[in-house]
Amino acid sequence: MTQERLLPDAPNFDEPNQEPTEVLPTPRRRVTRPSEARVYEPVRNQVEMVLRDLDSLLPEDHLARAIWAFVDGLDLSAFYAPIKAVQGEPGHPATDPKVLVALWVYATADGIGKARQLDRLCHEHDAYRWLRGGVPINYHMLSDFRVEHGQALNDLLSEVLAAMMAEGLVNLDRVSQDGLRVRASAGASSFRREERLKGFLEQAQERVKRLASEAQAELEAESETKADTERPAETDQASRREQGARERAARERQERIERALAELPAVRAAKKTEEKREQARVSTTDPEARVMKMPDGGYRPAFNIQYATTTDKQLIVGVSVTNRGTEGDEAPPMLEQVSERTEQQPKEYLIDGGQATLRTIDKLSEAGVTVYAPTQAPRGTKRSQAEPRPTDSPAVATWRVRMATDEAKAIYKERAATSECANARVRQHGLYQFVVRGLIKVTCVALWMAITHDLLRWIALTS
Repeated sequence: MTQERLLPDAPNFDEPNQEPTEVLPTPRRRVTRPSEARVYEPVRNQVEMVLRDLDSLLPEDHLARAIWAFVDGLDLSAFYAPIKAVQGEPGHPATDPKVLVALWVYATADGIGKARQLDRLCHEHDAYRWLRGGVPINYHMLSDFRVEHGQALNDLLSEVLAAMMAEGLVNLDRVSQDGLRVRASAGASSFRREERLKGFLEQAQERVKRLASEAQAELEAESETKADTERPAETDQASRREQGARERAARERQERIERALAELPAVRAAKKTEEKREQARVSTTDPEARVMKMPDGGYRPAFNIQYATTTDKQLIVGVSVTNRGTEGDEAPPMLEQVSERTEQQPKEYLIDGGQATLRTIDKLSEAGVTVYAPTQAPRGTKRSQAEPRPTDSPAVATWRVRMATDEAKAIYKERAATSECANARVRQHGLYQFVVRGLIKVTCVALWMAITHDLLRWIALTS
């Protein structure tokens, strides 16, 4: 039985002695020129009617809505106190501090640390536009608000923790403390010795006087020629603004050099030898910054940020900022701050070896706190780490014996899982290098980081 072929006219190569027929070449497709292609072209001068409110820009489960809901429930009276415009009296309305707090919290969570960048996002990004809600915003306002409310930010962190404690989210039975060194807004070349600082101060004072005399001479010449020639008012205003900017920059430089000279005695007191005291240097950019050894082994201007974190929910309950590279005596003040902030004292305190000085162990033990920190045997001896020394106090001897047990070692392992995680999260929020200068402003940024961290933990724990 023969099977019918699907294409009878096609050559059958299965049969012997069958020669293939000639195959016609496939015609080549003509290349289309851009001018011949038929495509949809953008039309940007088309008038459109788009009716959309800000509230429809974000989904209901957006993080910006959650942050606004939590900020809206906080007591922000300290941020409203400086506002001079009040109901029933003359004065231009001020931007709601609640909006500024929510913007900086959301920006910190997003890793945004510059006021100019936040100002741009408030005009371009839907989430920031939603939080802004159409209120007046500029980068000067955002920058000043971030660093001008140190005490209010400290109280706000306490209020956030109090609200979380009311919901049973804060457990202070075990607290871990650790620090991280963050690069300062100053270069290594800005550090000068006393002789150079005094020379710079003389130059800065002379420049301030010269600019003041030039401004006075320009005002007198302007008043004399004003009656004879008509000079545009805009030109006069621009000239005065430029002159004022130069004078302000000169005064600020003089003030920084004066602060650098004032910081020099403290820097010398921290040196151990007379030779190093003579070589002491202070930055003219940020006089309160100090050169510290960084985690990568290099030495750069930095600040030492200390955070106290609960091991239970990893909530930051204490913040401190110093310009000391060593961490020997940071734990007792932090413990006092945590107790005052939360009105509870931690039962167990975890610190690293750099903070575990004998004086610190004694102070924490006197406060009734159980300390967990690594011990070290004296170099060049065969003495056991758990063996008390003749000069040890009872608290230190008890601490050495405690840390030799497996239970204490297991508890101490929680320090890395707690503090290192919190440090990594604030790094994720942008705490790599400060863009502000001075201990006061740096402390404000560190508080913003802690508030944002705790609010995000609050949202995660209650969602």
